[in-house]
Amino acid sequence: MVAVRVSLICNVILFTIKLITLLIVNSLAVAADLGISAIALGVSGILYYAIKMSNRPADLLHNYGYGKIENVTEAIEGIVLIGLALAMSVQAILTLVWPGDGLHAPVIGFATSFLGIIINFWGARFITKLGEAHASPALKAEGLHFRLEGFISLSITIAFAVVMILDAAGFVTLARYVDPLATLLVSAIITVPSVRLLKEAFMKLLDASIGETSQMGVIKALAAHYDRYCDFDSIRTRSAGRRQFVDIHLVMPDSLSVKKAHAIATGLKQDIARALADSEVTIHIEPCRRDCSYVKNNQPCPYAEK
Repeated sequence: MVAVRVSLICNVILFTIKLITLLIVNSLAVAADLGISAIALGVSGILYYAIKMSNRPADLLHNYGYGKIENVTEAIEGIVLIGLALAMSVQAILTLVWPGDGLHAPVIGFATSFLGIIINFWGARFITKLGEAHASPALKAEGLHFRLEGFISLSITIAFAVVMILDAAGFVTLARYVDPLATLLVSAIITVPSVRLLKEAFMKLLDASIGETSQMGVIKALAAHYDRYCDFDSIRTRSAGRRQFVDIHLVMPDSLSVKKAHAIATGLKQDIARALADSEVTIHIEPCRRDCSYVKNNQPCPYAEK
């Protein structure tokens, strides 16, 4: 919850700064940036609720818990950001066709945008670290959001600098086109990672497998116990928010006692759980079909209970 509070505080500060800047400077790029901050404030509230709900244990209605609400939060943020980018692009094109009066007090816009760079990149670094530590997709999405805003603030800062240079050089008419062009750049910066974010969230909602690193953790745990079971098959994995689910069919000698087979399966489950954070491992035990090379060659089974 620390990351959520930091996110909320930073977004409130950024929203206030940008609102004051917009009222003074009258910049379309700042208006787009303000829209992003307004969305970020709403998402911070949703994020708080999502993480709180995702920590709920599984119940009768949701047997696998509430982890997927974090993926829903990712998808909501991606959709809203793409919508904002499209709306601001249209407005920027209209402004290029019919330019307005230009920016007012670009020095103030430059100073506040530079302050936005500092706040956004610090927030991105802090929240992303916590997101990676807790394997939370919602926090990772929020960290991406802050990094995105950092690059937007950088673009707007450069735009204000260009306006000040053109004004000083006497190219006042040319300076009027800098703001809508900067807005188009901001919209492009928003769209690319937002589409990627939405795609990833959508795939996770379709029960995508766990990440490659986690899959290797499962394989390593199976390899460590290779001399205690005959075979394994039907490894299925899926992710729900930060939760990771693993389902394995483990083949045991048909002569093995239930107690011994359970002990082997428990040891394997514990090793997989240690390798995968926030995981739930299910192992189904199946008797061998006596079609291995040991049986065919009339050799004793090396996995049988001693």
